[in-house]
Amino acid sequence: MKLKKVAKDIVYLLSQTYKEWIKDDPFEMSASVAYYAILSLPALLLIVINTAGVIFGKDAVEGKIAFELGKILGYEAGSIIQGIVANASLKTSSRFTAFVGLGTLIFGATGVFIALQKSINKVWEVRVNPKSGILKYIMSRITSFAIIIFIGVLMFAFILITTALNALSTWLNQHLPDYIVSWFFIINFLVSFGIITLLFAIIYKYLPDVKIAWGSVWFGAALTSFLFVIGKLAMGFYFVHMNPASAYGAAGSLILIMIWVSYSSLILFFGAEFTHVYAKKYGYSIKYSKYAMKMEDFYREKYSKS
Repeated sequence: MKLKKVAKDIVYLLSQTYKEWIKDDPFEMSASVAYYAILSLPALLLIVINTAGVIFGKDAVEGKIAFELGKILGYEAGSIIQGIVANASLKTSSRFTAFVGLGTLIFGATGVFIALQKSINKVWEVRVNPKSGILKYIMSRITSFAIIIFIGVLMFAFILITTALNALSTWLNQHLPDYIVSWFFIINFLVSFGIITLLFAIIYKYLPDVKIAWGSVWFGAALTSFLFVIGKLAMGFYFVHMNPASAYGAAGSLILIMIWVSYSSLILFFGAEFTHVYAKKYGYSIKYSKYAMKMEDFYREKYSKS
């Protein structure tokens, strides 16, 4: 009986999530994020690489990012990523230009997260209070920048752990049977899955203008990570065998990046919808930040003045 109830709850959660996801027009939101991602990509990569590169060196981190993206998008796109980072490096001759360059870098890198924040706010049926003013704008940029730094720290942890596991796997491969070594591939996968889940959890918890319990966040983040891993394999197969970039000539690699970001955003928004549905079904508290208001209150106030 209990198993039947669990199955019924899962069906409800997924079906209701899909309905809410379609209602919020995720394709429009993902297209917006993909556009801002292309504009933010040089600055975003530069900050992440410099953060993670403190220990390993920028070249090692840059190569790792290009390699991981190359497995999905193709190695030509990976080379373009390396070229973008090389051209985006800050070259300054004075403190003033360095300060201006740093400000521009932060502003550019946070653009994609501001777009994400607006979309996830829509999922949570919340809008920024028009009376919040410049303070809300500054806080959004600070939050976005903090998440970017966190991505750099996660990248550092990912490289550190996977390097250690690969080295240990190589040693064990020479001294132990193959079936024991195969467990390290599973451990490697679980580590990657855990890091991705943590990243999505941080985005769901801190990016929207609502205060939500960790209990609902973890379920949404885990589902998103699972879909992301499946989607990564599917997109890799699609890019290799269908070659959608061929019709765009020299711009093909950038188009691949936009397609990948757009598809990843669709998954991220589905996970956000699941988190929202899960929180409402199981009674988790949802509190609005002091900079936000319920969407229905926003429109009621807006149209009452007109």
